[in-house]
Amino acid sequence: MSVDCVVEDPRWGDVEALAQTATDAALERLGLEPSVFEISILACDDARIAVLNQDFRAKPRPTNVLSWPSDERAAAVDGEMPLPPQPVPDNALGDIAIAYDTCAKEAAVAGKSLHDHAIHLLVHGTLHLLGFDHERERDAILMEGLETEILGKLGISDPYKE
Repeated sequence: MSVDCVVEDPRWGDVEALAQTATDAALERLGLEPSVFEISILACDDARIAVLNQDFRAKPRPTNVLSWPSDERAAAVDGEMPLPPQPVPDNALGDIAIAYDTCAKEAAVAGKSLHDHAIHLLVHGTLHLLGFDHERERDAILMEGLETEILGKLGISDPYKE
């Protein structure tokens, strides 16, 4: 996997390593070869992601993660697997932005490490790039199940368990 990270907020530290781990794990779980795909990551703060959230979703507030897939891959039927991307060299799957402030606050409230929560959000964002979503009930069940499985293989507990 080629991960291109732009770090606007230095509090992220080595976010590129987190991004590489998360994106590779998501792609491998879906039987995709990470080396033929590219993802761009923007590691920013709440102020920056609030602007992006307003510009792209008309929601004038910060959020934890945003994703912009390069192609529409969503499944037509609720709960079915999305269409996989074609494994051509240098295939850009899309862009992900992740906000440090919101991620850190959510991790603290949940009693999780920033590392584990950031990995979760990056896996979540990667699945969005691959056509997964959580707007419809069965799509949400599928996506959350995949996230839990991928994170479990990375030694991270189920983020949806109460």
